[in-house]
Amino acid sequence: MKKYKIALVIGSLRKNSFNRQLADALVRLAPAEFTFSEVGIGDLPLYNQDDDALQADSVLRFKAKIREAHGLLFITPEYNRSIPGVLKNALDHASRPHGQSSWPGKPAGIMGISPGASGTAMAQQHLRNILAALDMPTLAQPEGFIQLKESLFDEKGNIGEGSRQFLQCWMERYTAWVKLHVPSL
Repeated sequence: MKKYKIALVIGSLRKNSFNRQLADALVRLAPAEFTFSEVGIGDLPLYNQDDDALQADSVLRFKAKIREAHGLLFITPEYNRSIPGVLKNALDHASRPHGQSSWPGKPAGIMGISPGASGTAMAQQHLRNILAALDMPTLAQPEGFIQLKESLFDEKGNIGEGSRQFLQCWMERYTAWVKLHVPSL
């Protein structure tokens, strides 16, 4: 069986973040031929172009994991109506030095959760703009602006009954998107 390797990038460093919970529950909805592995971003130094010639080991490790992946799934909170700085830092690191980006052509999906009524709509739009500049085809529909509600997760941490159909549909569209862009393994 073909195995699609998906790099999971969570835009929050908080151990018990809602977005980490969402990522854990969402990947359980994927078909068996998809494997997800979180690519940590918390140990990356602040991006400084002066370091392009001698990138830190953590940056080289991060870039290698992105290159090995068939696709990306970004799960991000919204900070001040945009993406968290730690996520932008990771995006910048893997795109540099000029001409050595790890991102081009990697199909991407974006999801996020917030207690606010609009979910992470602004952060996701900002992330879409960045991913377009990085030459990453990004799933446009359905959008996943998830508002944190008590019934979103069940007692085992799975997606609750009220949201399961929508999120299952989203995962089916995302996995089809990856297959469209990575037709042969």
